[in-house]
Amino acid sequence: MPDLNTALAGNRAALNDLLVTAERSATAWTTPRAPGKWSPSQLVEHVARSLEEAGNDVSGQPSKFPSVPRLVRPLLRRFLFNRVLARNDFPKARTNRPMDPASGPASPEEARVRSEAALARFEQACRAQVAAGRLAQSSLFGAVSVEDYARFQELHTRHHRQQLPEGG
Repeated sequence: MPDLNTALAGNRAALNDLLVTAERSATAWTTPRAPGKWSPSQLVEHVARSLEEAGNDVSGQPSKFPSVPRLVRPLLRRFLFNRVLARNDFPKARTNRPMDPASGPASPEEARVRSEAALARFEQACRAQVAAGRLAQSSLFGAVSVEDYARFQELHTRHHRQQLPEGG
């Protein structure tokens, strides 16, 4: 298990990689890469929303992530959360409506400001949980280590980075 600083540094690197790649897509910033897919602006917005809500989720606050019955959480933890961490890979899946942006920031510059603020909120929540000696309290997975939760978010961001064109 990585320590918190390592896990948060991984998130910061993943987000920066996503933003740098998205910035290269400025000429197609609001153009979906294919019918039914997100534009670079929407991808970045989705990741920013996910980080914001992860900040709420990690600290046990209400979030826009789905809330599943407590009896189901160990199953999701085992078959999704732990699998993602073990494989270092995020599966293809559909997101819930609040995480599905109709649009995103108007420019790459606005996207960077928005995303970095969302990451700062997530980092703050993670540090507060660790400082208090508490686990992350996920509405999907139940109680998990904050470090593992941060790693899961990093892998989510890297998953979406792969959906951006290399050359912009």
